Amino acid sequence: MKQTRQMLLMAVVMVPLSQLSAEAIQQEFHLTSKYLNFPVKNGAPKQLVSLHVDGEKLREFDIELAPGEPDFCVYLDVGEFSGKTATLEVEPLETSPDPALDAIHQDDTYPGEEETYREELRPQFHFTSKRGWNNDPNGMVYYDGEWHLFFQHNPVGWNWGNMTWGHAISTDLVHWEELGDAIHPDQLGTIYSGSAVVDKENTTGFQNGDEKVLVAAYTSSGGKNPWSAGQPFTQSLAYSNDRGRTWTKYEGNPVLGHVAGENRDPKIIWHEPTGKWVIVLYLDDKTLGFFNSDDLKTWEKTSELKSFYECPELFELPIDGNSKNKKWVLYGGSGDYLVGEFDGREFHPETEAIKFSYGDCFYASQTFSDIPEEDGRRIQIGWGRGDIPGMPFNQMMNFPSTLTLRSTEEGPRLFAQPVEEISLLRERTIPHGVELNGSTRELKEIESELLDIDLSAEIFGAKEVGLRIGSVEVVYDTAQSTLRFKDQSAPLQPIDGKIQLRLLVDRTSVEIFANQGRVYMPVHHIPEDGDTSLALFSRGGKASFSYAVHELKSIWE
Repeated sequence: MKQTRQMLLMAVVMVPLSQLSAEAIQQEFHLTSKYLNFPVKNGAPKQLVSLHVDGEKLREFDIELAPGEPDFCVYLDVGEFSGKTATLEVEPLETSPDPALDAIHQDDTYPGEEETYREELRPQFHFTSKRGWNNDPNGMVYYDGEWHLFFQHNPVGWNWGNMTWGHAISTDLVHWEELGDAIHPDQLGTIYSGSAVVDKENTTGFQNGDEKVLVAAYTSSGGKNPWSAGQPFTQSLAYSNDRGRTWTKYEGNPVLGHVAGENRDPKIIWHEPTGKWVIVLYLDDKTLGFFNSDDLKTWEKTSELKSFYECPELFELPIDGNSKNKKWVLYGGSGDYLVGEFDGREFHPETEAIKFSYGDCFYASQTFSDIPEEDGRRIQIGWGRGDIPGMPFNQMMNFPSTLTLRSTEEGPRLFAQPVEEISLLRERTIPHGVELNGSTRELKEIESELLDIDLSAEIFGAKEVGLRIGSVEVVYDTAQSTLRFKDQSAPLQPIDGKIQLRLLVDRTSVEIFANQGRVYMPVHHIPEDGDTSLALFSRGGKASFSYAVHELKSIWE
């Protein structure tokens, strides 16, 4: 490591560069290793960095370079450029020389790699990036046995910024392999949210080889980095002919020019009855726009709908599993949704906006495209919002859920349940039943901090029933017909005198699915002092509990 670090820093000179300040620091070096490592100190002054390879600018980002002991190190994967000449340009601080620059180095590993996924607060069955910030899931698509999860990623910082598409794959929706960043910022902007599809009929003409081409649509967020100064928000394409391992930006980008405001977050679907591609796009002022295309390159606007703020999603579901009785669901960033009809050009709502999530740990969810008919599920993943302090990563993804549309007294409603593949993580199951009368039962037989709990409570006069997790309580208030956890609450009606709860407990979250998923309450939660004890309770009367607690193993093992 020391040898490659010396090779990198031997060519440090001060030169004037038009894209940075007048005294930008330039380092020219020969790329020999997989990673270019950078030390990071949260709260340090941000410095603008750009990377040129053989004279071409390929990366630009701002970073909190550590002047002394770093909080953690981040990396750029430069393995594809091995053997080429690179130039690193760094905006200097007012103080000179800049001590952080001495620690930038090449290596085939990154500092702390051996501890990745073993960190104290690393979620153990929710996806997180190896390094840096993540937010919205993007480009969720299934192709030939692999589930592709792209995501908004700041690869060089703990906070939001430098929006890039990270990429992970899974063969079972549970175990994830992070492949590295797929789509990087450029002169059109940083890479905001979008979606991906399999272009089965090669309508784009992008396919080159036997593999079907994967096509991603994303927002080029012009003006969000110095490289794209003066550019508007537009929509662009990238494609892959090798199962998503490498991505090429379409040379004709952007394919959809500026429409309004910070228009963004294109969701692509194929509308079979009309034989058209559809984009649903957030425009401005809680308005969504609908567009049609034959080839994903040329778009015609067909309608607008005043409805939701950013991150739209659109899909069709059968009601109660009846394939002859289907409705369309349209939702926005919060998950609140409309049920109605869609003719390929215009969405016709038949409901008012319906609340979906009652927690603080959910936003900007997306569902997978191109799930095979023989599977038939509609699978959703959301951004599990919540800071994870002291870690080299931040934020997580919610656990994948299966969405269904079911009849209720209020009309058709979305229900959510964890995907059945969670059973792959179960190590030990403790089934039991107990009746409590104004008392508490400690579940001392439970040893794991990672849990999938199925709990039913039949109420015989109790005013409150629930489950204590460490020092906090999941409480059902029978008088108010309300479920509470921390500062979150949701209306919940008993069914035949019972409430049913499904709880997924990880190191930084508790996801609650109540009454078969009619109510979804994902909550950011880091136990105080690591307390992961469990206890059932009833207050003010009797309640009968039956439960199965499944202890889970880590997806990173």
